[in-house]
Amino acid sequence: MVSDMDRKAQELQRQIDGLPKGGVTKKKINNKYYHYHQWKDSDGKRHYDILTETEADSMKEEIERRKELEKRLKAYLAELKKHEPLLFRPEQEPELNANALLGESLSRMVSVAEGFEKRDCFETIRRYLFGDIEDRVCIIYGLRRTGKTTLIRQLILDMEGEDFLRTAYIKATQADTMADINKDLKTLRRYGYKYVFIDEVTLVSDFIDSASLFSDVYAAGGMKIVLSGTDSLGFYLTSNEELYDRALMVHTTFIPFREHARLLGVVSVDEYIRYGGTLKAGELGFEKEEVNDEGASFRDDETARRYIDTAICKNIQHSLALYQEGGHFRHLKKLYEADELTSAINRIIQDMNHEFTKEVILKRFISRDLRSAAQMLRSSPDEEKRTDALDELDVSDVIARLKKILGILEKEKLKEPVSQSAADEIREYLKDLDLIDFADIESTMEAEEDLAGRVIFTQPGMRYCQAQALVYSLMRFAEFKQLSEREKLLIERRILEDVRGIMLEDIVFLETKKVLPRTKRVFKLLFDVGEFDMVIYDTRTDTCEVYEIKHSAKADARQLKHLISKEHCDSTEKRFGKITGRYVLYNGDTGLVLEGCEYINVADYLRGL
Repeated sequence: MVSDMDRKAQELQRQIDGLPKGGVTKKKINNKYYHYHQWKDSDGKRHYDILTETEADSMKEEIERRKELEKRLKAYLAELKKHEPLLFRPEQEPELNANALLGESLSRMVSVAEGFEKRDCFETIRRYLFGDIEDRVCIIYGLRRTGKTTLIRQLILDMEGEDFLRTAYIKATQADTMADINKDLKTLRRYGYKYVFIDEVTLVSDFIDSASLFSDVYAAGGMKIVLSGTDSLGFYLTSNEELYDRALMVHTTFIPFREHARLLGVVSVDEYIRYGGTLKAGELGFEKEEVNDEGASFRDDETARRYIDTAICKNIQHSLALYQEGGHFRHLKKLYEADELTSAINRIIQDMNHEFTKEVILKRFISRDLRSAAQMLRSSPDEEKRTDALDELDVSDVIARLKKILGILEKEKLKEPVSQSAADEIREYLKDLDLIDFADIESTMEAEEDLAGRVIFTQPGMRYCQAQALVYSLMRFAEFKQLSEREKLLIERRILEDVRGIMLEDIVFLETKKVLPRTKRVFKLLFDVGEFDMVIYDTRTDTCEVYEIKHSAKADARQLKHLISKEHCDSTEKRFGKITGRYVLYNGDTGLVLEGCEYINVADYLRGL
């Protein structure tokens, strides 16, 4: 029966191949109608033919016939799936074109992942492999060093008995084509293989425009296909075009604190601020050779820049170059042709992080001014930090110098300027890559200011590295040459403390936003004076919770100023319903209650999301 079924499938495919694919369109040009047949060839190239009205009618009938046969073929392949075990011949290994691992060699490759902790998304992919999901492929995509290949190894390690024997792993290269991959999948299907993992599939030049092959032919026939690669944008474009509604998308770029802490054994939120975003921890140090760990993604500004170049810039460029034969560059075409696109993307990312740092310095550090920092350092309970070094500084002079430097700090100009439309397009792709998100802002003020949300980086280590590099460079300017190294170090530390404080707010906000149900909203709420760092509004019950977020281990009554303000609470309840809880998230112990406000350790809060 199986062989008969196979012959029927082959005959249907022969008939399908003899019929035109694509579609027929009609366009009105200069008050005259024209008919076109448009389709893609096996290489993904688009073609257009002009038809007469009679030819167009005939073509439409043939295309409808093709679609009907494709439905019948899909049904035949589904029936064929039921008999697959009869085809399996484990004593034989097929000869494949691509770099593939089967059997013992595959077992050795995946063994290195034994004992590793698993990403949260592991179970989602496992349910795809062994559940009832059919006619779809699974795509694991994300930036470099976020655990994609390790996930694949762990999934294969989880295979038992015949399931493992029926598993193949293909490592794609730039030399491979979709035609090569298609031949190998045909061979694997003929030998009875059911689970196929294709790593780095986005390196295949014609992948984006031909990806539907995986779902329409092989997944529909019963194969479970897992695709992985670092060109996240390529997968994103594919999911909206070739694989629309036929792919289970599993994105690995965002690694929340709770997962980062579990995978790497990290308990400090400050450690997450410094290195969070990849599964490679690192060391801090600008001029120390002993911390030159090439494995660290965000050790310093240079390693962060290398990561941005390889994981983000090349990701975007490679995906756009392959998609629609490079026809999707839109406003980035001039930059790409001038070989300036990498620099432009780097500049946009650096600009966003520098703007964040400058905002912290101007709004948080300078507004609090150095006098408070001087007082804190003078009375610090930590003897090593206790100093009166800042008492002798001319505070207004230091602030003036910082403002001057921030005003004139310009990066090297690009040969090809970045237009606003190009910058917006780059930010759009960064959002598609899950690298950035936005903090929503509401206001109780009648004359509302611009409430554009602040950009949040999902990889905090990248932002902190570039912020730290900027602060470090500020203190090297001639304007501060009369300060001692000790004084400059104290100012750097004070500014970076403020940077970590704002980043902590962003981390809490983003991770809360990611897990909330649709019936709840999260936002920052501004008042004429002051703000609630975070409000969670339940649209179903018309109630809200309000939060203050502090990068401090000490509880202080001054932290409650806004939370217990009758004016702030009344104006909040007028718009967002009854306040059911007031909280301070900080680095101290959970459980303290002051004036009706509950203190919660921020790491406990993040782990509990």
